[in-house]
Amino acid sequence: MSSIRGVISLVFLIINTLSWALPLYLLAALKLITPSRRLQLHMLEGLNRLAMGWIGTNNLWIRHVLRPRWDIHVPPSLRDGSARRRWWLVIANHRSWTDIFVLQYALHRRTPMPKFFLKQELIWVPVIGLAWWALEFPFMRRYSQQKLASNPRLAERDRKATRRMCERSRQAPMAIFNFVEGTRFTPAKHNQQQSPFQHLLKPRAGGSAQVINTLGDRLSGILDATLDYRHADASFWQFLCGHGGDITLVITQRPLEPWMLDGNYHADAAYRERFQQWLNQVWKDKDARLSRAGNDIDEH
Repeated sequence: MSSIRGVISLVFLIINTLSWALPLYLLAALKLITPSRRLQLHMLEGLNRLAMGWIGTNNLWIRHVLRPRWDIHVPPSLRDGSARRRWWLVIANHRSWTDIFVLQYALHRRTPMPKFFLKQELIWVPVIGLAWWALEFPFMRRYSQQKLASNPRLAERDRKATRRMCERSRQAPMAIFNFVEGTRFTPAKHNQQQSPFQHLLKPRAGGSAQVINTLGDRLSGILDATLDYRHADASFWQFLCGHGGDITLVITQRPLEPWMLDGNYHADAAYRERFQQWLNQVWKDKDARLSRAGNDIDEH
């Protein structure tokens, strides 16, 4: 029965995506040929509404059909409508495609339109890759340390993409989601990195720092999301089957500290070191939270 539910959920997700994609593509085509940025912004607002409709329909299916065992905690600042008219940076650990659906479920209509940092290869994902492009999601290239060492200009491409997205996002509220580990957690990756954290990979600071450098005066705060899968199956297929297990999501709001707004991550070595130290401390706190949560459950 669970496999049948998974197939039905997958078919629903495909149909729902195609249903919202058609009007989105039509509006995206108009946006593409519109020369005025002001008119493009109106069309982008329409595109965002369509994307939020897709998320809302997914959430109805999740709530009433899959009925997952999710324990979600959000800060009081997100419980009134004003948060939807503000700018937010959301940072989170990363385990599975399920992460996206959990975060969208928790923050839908609590924050403005979510936008994710995406790997360049994801633009080729059928249907939704083009939708992400139309919605002006930032696509990032991933290079090996060897390539970056031989051609440092490659890193500048990602910086320019992030800068363009941030500059455009100043024109309308949004929530910028960043899985700062850069990839999904697996034991093999954890061992390969020799990560100092028990439950997490090493965080990468550059993307978040650039968002803050560009949007700092607009941002209302940093939403630090901790996803706990240690008593759940991180498989996206198990989520579709309704057997993902117990997932806990705790979102805390961190303030923008004054020093964060007065620096340049890529040009100022002292600022870069301080920002990396700050993010490492955030990850230490997150790792400790995951350890405490595991101990509490084991004691019961």
